[in-house]
Amino acid sequence: MQLVQQIIFILFSAFAIWFFVRNVKKIRRNILLGRDIEHEDNKAERWKNVLLLALGQKKMFKYPLVAVMHFVIYAGFIIINLEILEIILDGIFGTHRLFAPTLGPLYSWLINAFEILAFFVLAACVIFLVRRNVIKVNRLNRKELDGWPKTDANLILITEIVLMTLFITMNAADKALQLQHAANYHETASFFVSGLITPLFAEMNTATLVIIERTCWWLHIIGVLAFLNYLPYSKHLHIILAFPNTYYGSTEPMGKFTNMKEIQTEVLYSMQPELAPQGEQPAMKFGAKDVPDLSWKNLLDAYSCTECGRCTAACPANITGKKLNPRKIMMDTRDRTEEIGRNINKNGSFINDSKTLLHDYITEEELRACTTCQACVEECPVSISPLDIIVQLRRHLIMEESSAPQEWNVMFSNVENNFAPWKFSPDDRDKWAEEIRDSEG
Repeated sequence: MQLVQQIIFILFSAFAIWFFVRNVKKIRRNILLGRDIEHEDNKAERWKNVLLLALGQKKMFKYPLVAVMHFVIYAGFIIINLEILEIILDGIFGTHRLFAPTLGPLYSWLINAFEILAFFVLAACVIFLVRRNVIKVNRLNRKELDGWPKTDANLILITEIVLMTLFITMNAADKALQLQHAANYHETASFFVSGLITPLFAEMNTATLVIIERTCWWLHIIGVLAFLNYLPYSKHLHIILAFPNTYYGSTEPMGKFTNMKEIQTEVLYSMQPELAPQGEQPAMKFGAKDVPDLSWKNLLDAYSCTECGRCTAACPANITGKKLNPRKIMMDTRDRTEEIGRNINKNGSFINDSKTLLHDYITEEELRACTTCQACVEECPVSISPLDIIVQLRRHLIMEESSAPQEWNVMFSNVENNFAPWKFSPDDRDKWAEEIRDSEG
């Protein structure tokens, strides 16, 4: 019977890992649909950002109470899963608490630490559920989250609660079996949290306790592997992608825009025609209309977005009632990328579906409302830049579709002719100074 359990465990685990890797490869392919760009400068600063932003969650601590609860869940995800290593080895080798004899008293100390952390994770998840569904915090209940996004968030929190409950219940039943001196159940010190419910199992017979303990053990590991394979379908993929996304985040000063090489080249050729290449040249593309026109970092941003809404809550355009919603920009970009990915899966290569990110997902009205103030970029905990996507889509509108409000066109014309946004000749630009001088004289 034990051998059969080991075989089932190995096969199930192998399938879960294979399926996860398969889905991760698809996501990687989708991200690489974007243009190639270099992000290899300032490596020391990039690693610093990983430590402070992704690992230390520095930006989250602008809101201390929420940050502490989020950090507890995050730490629980990383630290408690160290205990999964023992479960996996027990499943493979048919042992029980493999590390207990080797670690001795340290083993009980570690399990107690895991249990205390599990309790706080459970409590934090309950509070977050209440915030989302009872208190209904505004940024967590916006229109763009209706349907699957809201269900996804609740499902993850409920899954965490179930996994932590299974972990604590398993330990309580295990301790009860130790007190009955059941075979193969190693003696350990008392467990702080599960020890509170161990008395509930005191009157049960050994066979019943074994069933409870084994059921919790199996459900816990199945739940963890199921959670692993749920991540590629969930916004919670940010648990993994936050690290590379933070590393590849911009290290340029806030507010610095990237010049378009194509425009710089055209200006150079107009000033020095002799440098222009001879013969017919391929048409240049300006800005971005669809996902492949964006960079792979933009698409990594989209997959890294946790839909927390801090960007939208800080956006002055959104606050004043305009349609711009930075969170929706990221969600739309991810949805369009996924749609293209499904198209490729179905047809082997992308077949034109007559849709584009611009117009079909993101409207001109949304893009024109952006003031490029960088508030969304500053607020994001993991270095996502909705602004970069907005600017690229807006460049396409103006330079490829000649679509801009009349007020913008007047400004563009003035810049072109007068080298300033105002309709004054360069020769007249310093007249205000002359007038002041004359009045003072």
